[in-house]
Amino acid sequence: MDLQPYDRGVSPYTAGLTCRCPRCGRGKLFNGFITVAPSCTACGLDYSFDDSGDGPVVFIILAAGALVVGLALWVELAWQPPFWVHALLWTPLVLLSTLGLLRPLKATLIALQYAKRAQEGRLDKGDK
Repeated sequence: MDLQPYDRGVSPYTAGLTCRCPRCGRGKLFNGFITVAPSCTACGLDYSFDDSGDGPVVFIILAAGALVVGLALWVELAWQPPFWVHALLWTPLVLLSTLGLLRPLKATLIALQYAKRAQEGRLDKGDK
C-alpha cells in the first residue's frame, strides 16, 4: 500500500468533519451517503487505503446508546410518562444521533488512517 505523504496543511479532523479529501481538503470523500468515492476529484488521491470497518459504528452505538438511555432513565424517573411518550421522544433522537454522526465519524477515521499511514497488521517472520 503506497500512501502519499501527509500534508500538514490539512487537519485530519477538519477533513473528516467536512467529509473532504484527507490530502487536499477540497475533493469529496463520499459518492453516496457512506459510500467512499474511488478517488479525490481535486487532487486524485486513491481512496483504496480506506478500511474504517465497523469502527465508526461502534463509537456511535456507545455514545448514542449512553445518551439516549441516560435521558430516558432521567425522564422516566422524573415524570414517569407512558411508554408511547418514550417511543415518541427517543426514536427520532436515536435516528438523528446515529445517522447524523455516521458520515463525519467515518470520514474522520479515514482521514486519521491517511494521516497516520495506517496499514494492515503484520506478524514478524520470527514470531510464532
